[in-house]
Order: sequence, then structure tokens, then C-alpha cells
Amino acid sequence: MRTYRELFAAPEFTPLFLTSTLQVAGSTVSGLALGTLVYAATGSPLLSALSMFGPNLAQVVGATLLLSAADRLPPRAAICGLSLLFALGTALQAVPGLPTAALFAVLLALGATASLGGGVRSGLLNEILAREGYLLGRSVLNMSAGTTQICGFAVGGILVTALSPRGTLLTAAALYLAAAAVARFGLGRRPPRAAGRPSITATWRDNARLWSSVPRRYVYLALWVPNGLIVGCESLFVPYAPRNAGLLLACAALGMLIGDTVTGRFVPPRWRERLGAPLRLLLAAPYLVFALHPALPLAVAAVTLASVGYAASLLLQERLMALTPEELSGHALGLHSSGMLTMQGVGAALAGAVAQHTSPATAMAVMAAASVAVTLALAPGLRPEGRPKAPAEGEALEA
Repeated sequence: MRTYRELFAAPEFTPLFLTSTLQVAGSTVSGLALGTLVYAATGSPLLSALSMFGPNLAQVVGATLLLSAADRLPPRAAICGLSLLFALGTALQAVPGLPTAALFAVLLALGATASLGGGVRSGLLNEILAREGYLLGRSVLNMSAGTTQICGFAVGGILVTALSPRGTLLTAAALYLAAAAVARFGLGRRPPRAAGRPSITATWRDNARLWSSVPRRYVYLALWVPNGLIVGCESLFVPYAPRNAGLLLACAALGMLIGDTVTGRFVPPRWRERLGAPLRLLLAAPYLVFALHPALPLAVAAVTLASVGYAASLLLQERLMALTPEELSGHALGLHSSGMLTMQGVGAALAGAVAQHTSPATAMAVMAAASVAVTLALAPGLRPEGRPKAPAEGEALEA
């Protein structure tokens, strides 16, 4: 599967694509509204960063308690239910006079359940498409996310001004409702991918099985840590440039869109291993310029260039799928998503804390330097010559 026509001809890919796009739109619009609302109320870079990316910290709760359900629930029902839950939670955040503590409580609850949604959607994508089509399908979903974020941050900035942050939150709730409707009427009924009931025990058992493989551990760490530290940089766009935060966020999404488009559609397989390491470094290196407190044009260029490096995640996900048995695909991808988003929350918290004692620009440079250091430390375990072959069916995966 090498063309977009073949991809969208695959049964159920289009409704999954639309559902994912609407959910990203809801998340983008609500995140900008919450960041603006909290910063206006508190004046704190740390709380503003946490309001946008802090819910990702709760992903670790879902990863340790809920993730076994990703392969043990009917995908359509799970996606519909989670979209409705996010619509309700986002509408609740728009209630006038809601205390900041209560707003964060709702954010954390939604963040915990979001880990399950990532696993269900990714597992369903892997089920809809053949393995050789996963990279193209994943890249298209990422491209859609990038485009939606560009438009969402731009439109979100307009909505925040025209409707107020609370009115923007209600708009996001409507987008989640639309996602639930598309999933309900567009996706077919499918049985769970794995037998048994979801449970905490099953979640821990499958997590241990996935983590027991040394090659998979390197892939997971490379997916989680450098990415999370750079999202910490992005979480400081509001305090760094309050009037142009939407522009910076949109440029970050544009860079990600460019990287995913080129990598997913045009890079041949023989080049993917060679591009992995440079892309992982590109993700962080341009942010080092923020040590000089650059003017807006240079900041925009650095953010756009750096975000091209997010395409490294596509290559790492492809490697993860080659190392994972089919019955654990949803759980494995859900663990990737949960760990990545958790580290993004950690990155936002760290960046906000550094910014409280220095400045947003200095904090971004510090986070970028840390990301480069982690990428270099993980490089030996990700060398192509050390990559194992895909496991045969029934073969033990533990190292």
C-alpha cells in the first residue's frame, strides 16, 4: 500500500480518519482556550503550561490501570464512549466560576482515560490496514493532526477573542460530539482483538511482557523522552509570546506536517534507518537558539524546522510493530501513546518550573539541550545493525 487512493479505499479508514481529526480539533481548540484562561487568571507560566499539557501526566494512570482494555473492548463502542466523555468534561470546564483546582481535577480525569483511547484507535488502525500499510496510514493521521492543529490554533485564537475562552471550550465539546457520531455511524462493529476481561492484572502483565524486550525498551524510551522534553518547549509559547503563541503553535504543527508527509509518502524503506537518528536530533537542536532570546521571525523558523523532526516517531512506531505480536498491537501502541503523552506532561512541568526561576526562552534552551543529550545516549541501542528480525508467530519475545 503506497498511495493515498489505496489507503482511503481501505474499508473503515475514512471514518477512523474523520473521527481522529475531530478529536484532534477538539483537543487543540480546548488546549489553547485553557492555556489562555489559566494564564489570565493566575499569571503563572507553570500553571499555564500544565493546563495545556499537564493532563498528559495522568496518562501514566491509564497506562498502569486501564490499558488492557485497548485490545479487550469492541473498538467502535470504546471510541464512541470516550468521545462522549471528553465532550462532557470539556463542557464542564466551561462553567463560569469553576475553581482552578476543579478545572485541573477534570483535566486529570480526562487525561487518565485518554490513554485508553490512543490504544483503541491505534490498534484499530493496525487491524484495518495490513502491516505494510501501517506507516502510510499512521503518517496520514499525523498529517491530518498537523493540519488540524495549524487550523485549530489559528481558529482557536480567533474564537478565544470572539467568544472568550469559555465559549471556545463549548466549541471543542461540540467537536467531540461530532467525533462520537462519526464513529458510531461510520465504523463497523468489530469484536475485541484479545480474549478475557480488562483488568489491572492484565494491564500489568502485558506491560511487563512488552517491557521485557531490550530492543523494545530502547524504542519506547526514544519515543517518549526526547519528544516529551521538546513539548515542554512548546508549552512555554504562551508566556514567551502571549500575542503570538497561536502562530508559534501553528508553525510547530506545520513542521510536523511537512516531516510526516515526506517521511510517510516519499522516503523509500532503504532510507528510513539512515534518517532516524538525524530526525531525532533535528527535533531538538533548533530550539537551542532560544538561549539568545530570538526575535519572533527567528523563533518561528526554529520552531518550524525542529518540528520536522517529529517524523522520527513514525519510523520508531514501524520498528515497534515489527517487534510486537498482533494480539498486543493495541496495547503496545497504547503504551507508546500513554508514555509519550506522560513524558510530554513531565516536560511541560519541568519547563514551567525552569521558566519560573529563569525565563521562558532560557527554559526552552535547557529542555532542548536535555533532549539532545538523551537522544545521543539512546543511539547505541537503536543502531540498524542491532535491530532484530520481526518475531515469528508464537515465538517468545522476551529478552
